Amino acid sequence: MCWNTSSAFTPVGFALRGPASRKIVWTLGDAARLLINDWPCDDGEEYVAAVKACVDALSGKIAPEQFREALLRAADEAGIAALSLVRQGVGERRPDLPSSAQR
Repeated sequence: MCWNTSSAFTPVGFALRGPASRKIVWTLGDAARLLINDWPCDDGEEYVAAVKACVDALSGKIAPEQFREALLRAADEAGIAALSLVRQGVGERRPDLPSSAQR
């Protein structure tokens, strides 16, 4: 299993309840830990589907992005807010900021 697969995985942030209220999922390993350790309920259909999809993605049976879609459906089912994140490469400039603010 490839726990740190991230090449085709668009990162996503989650707003959970409790002390571990904010989590960013960068890799399949992060997602597995989130589902097992921090998910607020473990009895929903979409949750079970996301756990299975995570195992399938870790073992290479499905693409990481297919798993990500299952994870987002599980978050919706559990009432967890999710936010897609965009990776910005080192040295990239954001066009909406003046050059002096980009350092």
